[in-house]
Amino acid sequence: MRIFFLLFSTILCLSGLQAQQNRLQQQIRQLIESKKAQVGVAVIINGQDTLTVNNDVQYPMMSVFKLHQALAVINYIEKQGLSLDTPVYIRKEQLHPNTYSPLRDKYPQGNISLPIRELLTYTLQLSDNNACDILFQYQGGVDTVNQYIHSLGVTDCAIVCTENDMHQDESLCYQNWTTPLAAARLLEIFRKEALFPQEYKDFIYQTMTECQTGQDRLVAPLLGKEVTIGHKTGTGDRNAKGQQVACNDIGFVLLPDGHAYSIAVFVKDSEENNQENSKIIADISRIIYEYVTHQ
Repeated sequence: MRIFFLLFSTILCLSGLQAQQNRLQQQIRQLIESKKAQVGVAVIINGQDTLTVNNDVQYPMMSVFKLHQALAVINYIEKQGLSLDTPVYIRKEQLHPNTYSPLRDKYPQGNISLPIRELLTYTLQLSDNNACDILFQYQGGVDTVNQYIHSLGVTDCAIVCTENDMHQDESLCYQNWTTPLAAARLLEIFRKEALFPQEYKDFIYQTMTECQTGQDRLVAPLLGKEVTIGHKTGTGDRNAKGQQVACNDIGFVLLPDGHAYSIAVFVKDSEENNQENSKIIADISRIIYEYVTHQ
């Protein structure tokens, strides 16, 4: 009888959780149903409870893939016995004009050496496009990054183009893609698995928590809350149809009570204005936070 009671209680608990998740999913769907955009969402709560909305779509990552690259770069230097302070020489011709690059703005003449940690800070915190492509060249190209991410078991994504490639041909933005769940799983793997020595992990973790882009997205509803959030944004331009190719943000959120979740929100081919696209992400972030904190 006791075994039956425990089994029955477990079934009730799981049923209640499923009902809560169904309500959460419906709440997100109601939020996005009137938006003139394709919106994909994935959330992994406490490493177990998973929720997705419109996950069966390939979303252009834009600069979100700089997290993927950063993990591959760290793997490369660790395997080579190098450190984050290893210098990388930067030629002037690597600092392409007409692309977003605080690095180029600071060192317009190039012909300098900067440590890997500084280049990663430029990519993860400021989404610098030139720094990204310099790191691609340094550690073996886009194929190397793609293969490393797939080796982690995250295969519903592809990285085949550099930032300069996408700048030269806008259609290539769609070739660097992911599903929302693949992005959320990568965040979970980074947080929980020993991919490389702790000093490297701590560096990426700290750099993500100090991200300076997209403060009106995942971060916005969490300002003033007792949470830690690390995130990476991705932003596309308008395509020939006048749609914003992508407005994205992925991140991990750690709560003071020990709860944690990874969240990925991608807005694709949106006819909304840029501010509204960011607000979609912020509203979804708020909904998820309220769900987790009131469970």
